[in-house]
Amino acid sequence: MDDAMHLRKPDRVPVAPLTVHFYPTRVRGISNRDAMYQPEKTFQAWAQAVVRHNWDAAPSGIASLPPARPLEILGLKQFQWPGGDLADSMPFQWVEAEYMKQDEYDEMLADPNGFTIRKLWPRISTTLATVSGMIQTALPPLLPVSHAHTLPSFLASFISQSGMEGLFSKALELAEEHRKNRRIASGYVIEMMNRGFPIHWATATVHAFDYISDFLRGLKGTSLDMYRVPDKLLAAIDELTPHMTGAGVTGAERAKNKGVFVPLHRGAAGFMSDKQFAKFYWPGFKALIWGLIDAGLTPIPFFEGDYTPRLEYLRELPPGKVVGHFDQVDRKRAKRLIGDVMCFWGNVPAALMVTGTPQQVKDQVKELIDTFGDNGGLIVDSTMGIPDESKEENVQALTDAVHEYGAA
Repeated sequence: MDDAMHLRKPDRVPVAPLTVHFYPTRVRGISNRDAMYQPEKTFQAWAQAVVRHNWDAAPSGIASLPPARPLEILGLKQFQWPGGDLADSMPFQWVEAEYMKQDEYDEMLADPNGFTIRKLWPRISTTLATVSGMIQTALPPLLPVSHAHTLPSFLASFISQSGMEGLFSKALELAEEHRKNRRIASGYVIEMMNRGFPIHWATATVHAFDYISDFLRGLKGTSLDMYRVPDKLLAAIDELTPHMTGAGVTGAERAKNKGVFVPLHRGAAGFMSDKQFAKFYWPGFKALIWGLIDAGLTPIPFFEGDYTPRLEYLRELPPGKVVGHFDQVDRKRAKRLIGDVMCFWGNVPAALMVTGTPQQVKDQVKELIDTFGDNGGLIVDSTMGIPDESKEENVQALTDAVHEYGAA
């Protein structure tokens, strides 16, 4: 894996999923609801899938499939999940909305923390919304009450406000769930490492544009912002980019894993024009990637959608430092333009994994090896990791094909 990631020719082309969600649990007869509410079952199924298909690395844990209970405790409105608002067999879904209004850019930029606490948290969480009135009110001066005569009564009055006791109860419940889930996830990682399956990434961060579009303004909102308030959008990207970089660096340091997953949502062809990409997306992306590289990390951007028109830009990245996982792209053009720049990860079509035959999957893998395998910069996978509804024999065909065609 390490050789392929850094454009060194390995003994054999590796095969590993960028991520998995419900495929391993589904083939074991575990419902999507149980997969999210009982993470111990999920990680056991993931470990079985890694061994069963003999992947060369194991998929990351909680970052790929969040447990449901923390979402439930906070009453998060941005997420829907099986066993919550969705049927037990459904996958989780993102609920996109304008959680920040267009006229709130200045407020957010002037005081990001204050805006987050007073406006954003109550909008995205029913648990935090119960104390929205308290959050709107500025705290009184703390120094005059910070002594033994007044501090006990001040804190007691603060905690006993309407909604606060419930919030503290939820916070304790959330902390317990966090400890439990981290313990389960750590056990999975240790098991995989002990059995010889490395974890290729353990933390993630996002492009500042995607953060704004995914979590604050929505696709409609940012699409309008590029025309109506472009300067404010650019200012927000500039403000958030160091924080997005810092989140990736901090997460990688805590996990002691140099891989940083960067899902890219709005930069593909069809979401914005080439001119808009050059102005609103590429500078922030390049700054994020270079920031991670300068910290000694390996960025793993997931180029969701069609990135064929963006390949010329990717040539500017430093050779052997970035691992690109591709969804849709012209393979031959990618080989010509970035074959000496970055490892190519992917991109056996998801539809083929679900509806095709093992031989069709093998033919796709052979084409990938014939195209990218000469310099070693190839890792085989489907377009976005293993699709939930993949046929088990098609997933096995990925491994069988690299063992048949991928030797040096």
